[in-house]
Amino acid sequence: MDIRDLKLFLHLAESCHFTKTAQAMHVSPSTLSRQIQRLEEQLGHPLFLRDNRQVTLTDAGEQLKRYAQHTLLQYKQLKHTLNQNSPSLSGELRLFCSVTAAYSHLPPILDRFRAENPLVEIKLTTGDAADAVDKVISDEADLGIAGKPEKLPENICFEKIGEIPLVLIAPALPGNVRHLATQEKPDWLNIPFIIPEHGPSRQRIALWFKRHRIQNPLIYATVSGHEAIVSMVALGCGIALIPQVVVDNCPEPVRNRISLLDNISLVEPFELGVCGLHKRLQEPVISAFWRLLHH
Repeated sequence: MDIRDLKLFLHLAESCHFTKTAQAMHVSPSTLSRQIQRLEEQLGHPLFLRDNRQVTLTDAGEQLKRYAQHTLLQYKQLKHTLNQNSPSLSGELRLFCSVTAAYSHLPPILDRFRAENPLVEIKLTTGDAADAVDKVISDEADLGIAGKPEKLPENICFEKIGEIPLVLIAPALPGNVRHLATQEKPDWLNIPFIIPEHGPSRQRIALWFKRHRIQNPLIYATVSGHEAIVSMVALGCGIALIPQVVVDNCPEPVRNRISLLDNISLVEPFELGVCGLHKRLQEPVISAFWRLLHH
């Protein structure tokens, strides 16, 4: 077995979901299954119990999980030592952020990092910013750009890089949604909202509902990713409370189909920052990136 096999196994041991692990580790489900079967053949024991509803570790799987965690930790420590003795920093840095953050906040940081560390390979994955903390915890990313949650996990450190105000957006084109939302006293109970699945924006809109005494809002859809929410508003499906930076960086054809509303009182901005695991901040590549955040 090699390091790649151990990484695949360890991710699957944490997720207990073949499809999620295959997607996260950029392999096909069939490739993942074959590699797990190869490990089982090498060890002579089944590692997982599988049925139609769940995947669980066997006793042998639990033992291999502990071995894999220990081996990968030693491997990272070895790389750390070798990199310290190298004249120039090298290796790989896996970053996760939203498409918007990749346009709005990441470029100046990456410009400085790449200028100082040209041998480090950057691997950037984009997705829903609300998933960034989970991606870091599950080791699918070394660092993530995310809105600061109300309760930050104890093993996560967060370095603020900006504040993100929110705006209330509606379709720009005439229609029932725009008509209801632009009245002098909007009837919020009959206006459809498009809301994020989770994350700081979801928390802010819940607060907005509470402060406007909207107990049973009309939810048209719950969507993963702010960019998709903006597109649904542009199509006339409803209104949404959205980070302003998403609106500022969306494609012009979409931006021309939405308009800002003035009913955004009583909602504070949220903090945007880089998150990482405390225990990994001393690793050379991650440490070099983290230092740039203070400049």
